[in-house]
Amino acid sequence: MALFTAFAIYFIIWWLCLFITLAFHGPSQLEAGEIVQGTDPSAPVEHKMWQKLLINSIVAGGIFCLFWVSVNYFDLGFDDIPKFGPAVSH
Repeated sequence: MALFTAFAIYFIIWWLCLFITLAFHGPSQLEAGEIVQGTDPSAPVEHKMWQKLLINSIVAGGIFCLFWVSVNYFDLGFDDIPKFGPAVSH
């Protein structure tokens, strides 16, 4: 696997994991009773973005490592993904 390809796949995994990690946050402003004017009451009190980015990078790195091992050591590729649905014979 080329370096640029590996980076591109890691970036795609990282971006998808980011949408998952952004959903986890601490108490909302409504729960804390500290609603700031002009913001949504469901917004978190502290966003902790650097912590979320660090956790996201670690999780994406682990998923990428599993992908890299499966491609390089077990020789798995897109052709090995099972086809869902009935088999069609021509």
